[in-house]
Amino acid sequence: MDTLATSVMPTASGIVHVTSDTQLPAALELLAKTNYLAIDTEFLRESTYYAKLCLIQLGNEHACVVVDVLALSNLNTVLEFILDPRRLKIFHAARQDLEVLTQAQTVNPQVPSPLFDTQIAAGLLGLPAQIGYSDLLARTMDIHLTKGQARTDWSKRPLTPEQLHYAADDVRYLGPLYQHLQRELHSRARYHWLEEETTELENPSLYQTQPDHAWQRLKGTAQLQPIQRAVLKQLALWREVRAIEVDKPRGWILSDEALRSISEQLPETVNELSHVRDLPTGVIRKHGETLLELIQRGKSLAHEEPAVVDFRPSSQQQSQVSKLMQQVRSSAERLALSPEVLATRRDVEQLVYFNKTERLLKGWRKESIGDELVLSHSSWGAKR
Repeated sequence: MDTLATSVMPTASGIVHVTSDTQLPAALELLAKTNYLAIDTEFLRESTYYAKLCLIQLGNEHACVVVDVLALSNLNTVLEFILDPRRLKIFHAARQDLEVLTQAQTVNPQVPSPLFDTQIAAGLLGLPAQIGYSDLLARTMDIHLTKGQARTDWSKRPLTPEQLHYAADDVRYLGPLYQHLQRELHSRARYHWLEEETTELENPSLYQTQPDHAWQRLKGTAQLQPIQRAVLKQLALWREVRAIEVDKPRGWILSDEALRSISEQLPETVNELSHVRDLPTGVIRKHGETLLELIQRGKSLAHEEPAVVDFRPSSQQQSQVSKLMQQVRSSAERLALSPEVLATRRDVEQLVYFNKTERLLKGWRKESIGDELVLSHSSWGAKR
C-alpha cells in the first residue's frame, strides 16, 4: 500500500493526476474495484484533421483519475483498461469521445462497450434531447459545476489547478448520475430503450475515415446535375485525402463553398478557376492543375450518376406530414418525452414521401410510435 500511495498521491481535491507511465498502473488499480467506469476526454481539433487527445478522465466511487495523455509514452495500457468489457462505460454525449478513443488505437480499433450515455438516458426520461452535462446535473441532482475552462487549450502544460478541477468534475459525478438515471429508466421500463440506442454507438464503422464518402457531408448534392455531382465527389475525395495526409482541417484545404462553386461552374482553365467564387488565389497557384484534372475525371464519370429528381411534395403529402407530426406530439406528451426523441420530422417525411420506415420500425420506437404512424399513413393512402 505504501508504494501505491506514494506513486499516485491525490491532490487536495481528491484528484489523482497521472503524469508518467510509472504512475498509471497504480492509478488504474484504484479504478478496478467497481463494475463501471466513468469516462471523458479533452482534446483539440481546431487546427488538425484528427483530434489531438490531451487528457483522459476516468472515475468511479473510489477515485477520480486525470491521465495526462501527452506525458505518456503510449496509450496501450489505459486503452486496454478502458476496453475491458467487464466494466460498463459511462459517458455524457459519447459520440465525440468514442471517436477520439477509437481513432487513438492504431491496430484493430475497438469501441469501448458496453455503454451508458447519460445524455441519451436523460432524453428517454423526458429531458431535452441535447441536454448538457452541467444542466443535467443541476436538474437531477442539484449539483452546480463551476465553469470557465470550456474553451481552454488542453495541450498547454503545466495544467492549472482550475483546469484539473474542471476536467475531474466531468467524471466525478458521472457515476452517481448514472445510478440515478438507470433507476429511473428501470422504474419506467425503459432501460432496454437505452441499450438499443447505445448499441448503435458501438459500431466501429461510425468512427472510421472513409474518403470515398466525404461528399455525403455536403448539403444539397441531390439538386446538382449528374456531371456536377460527379465532379463534386472527386473534389471532396481529393480534399479528404489531402487533409488526412497533412493532418489539417478539411476546410483549410478547400472550403465547402469552394467545392460547391467549382462543381457548379465546371471551369476548364486556370483562368476560369480564378473567377470561381470562394476559391483563394493561393489554392489556384498551388493546386490549380490538380483541380482541373479532378474536374475532367469527374466529367468522365458523370454517366454513373443518377439523374436529378425534382421532388416536390404535394399539398396532400404536406398536410399528412403535419397530421402525423401531431400524432407524434400527442404520443410524446403521453410518454413524457420530447417529440424529437420519439420521432423527428425527417422520420415522418421519409415515411410519407418515400415509404421509408427504417428508424420508425426498429426497436422501442416501433411499439411506441412507429406502428401507429405506419397504420395512419396506410389508412390515409387507402382513402385517396
